[in-house]
Amino acid sequence: MAFAKAQKTRAYFKRFQVKYKRRRDGKTDYRARIRLINQDKNKYNTPKYRFVVRFTNKDVVAQIISSTIAGDNVMAAAYSHELPRYGLEVGLTNYAAAYCTGLLLARRVLKMLEMDQEYEGNVEDGGLDIPHSEKRFAGFSKDSKQLDAEVHRKYLYAGHVANYMRILQEDEPEKYHSHFSEYLKRGIGPDEVDELYKKVHAAIRADPTAKKTGKPAPKEQKRHNPKRLTYDERRNKLIDRLKALNSAADEDEDDE
Repeated sequence: MAFAKAQKTRAYFKRFQVKYKRRRDGKTDYRARIRLINQDKNKYNTPKYRFVVRFTNKDVVAQIISSTIAGDNVMAAAYSHELPRYGLEVGLTNYAAAYCTGLLLARRVLKMLEMDQEYEGNVEDGGLDIPHSEKRFAGFSKDSKQLDAEVHRKYLYAGHVANYMRILQEDEPEKYHSHFSEYLKRGIGPDEVDELYKKVHAAIRADPTAKKTGKPAPKEQKRHNPKRLTYDERRNKLIDRLKALNSAADEDEDDE
């Protein structure tokens, strides 16, 4: 009787190396990451910065990060939930809001470095030079392989949102009032969208500094594990336990 040979023996599993947790979770592409953080040796430990953008269901996170052996260092960050301070209270995860968040981070880091006056940027640009590909921008044509600046400008100022609002307003009024109820509460119609984002961009340029939240500090820090005892406390606790054991032993002898 023939038996199939085991392909993965005990020796195989002894030398099996588990992947990084973020690799197992599908959060980090380490092949792409190593290309972003590799620095030339003749740079003498000069930080190599990268512009990182992450989208969640309710927020847009933009960060400027440098990598070290000990871990990543965040130089500056901006979030779309900060945009209500600049006048944008709705649509915080769309294309135009992502641009506003990037503009906020660009102006914030330049002001932090006291370089905001030197690098003012264009009227529709933040002032940071970030290597990128135009293929990912709205308005890029695969056929002509060129970027249509007018189409891209429409998306930056939420023109696609305004067009959708007009279509719903004419074809499905009920859906228009339910879908854009938050816009209508604030008096924002299809014709006011472009002007709204112009004001938001101007407000960001006027004051990009981060503001601390007004939440009060917690009076007591929550603990989910027992407090670590000092040496004297552990010593006294052990003495009390020994006394209790000795007293219990003496009581047993008296009963006998």
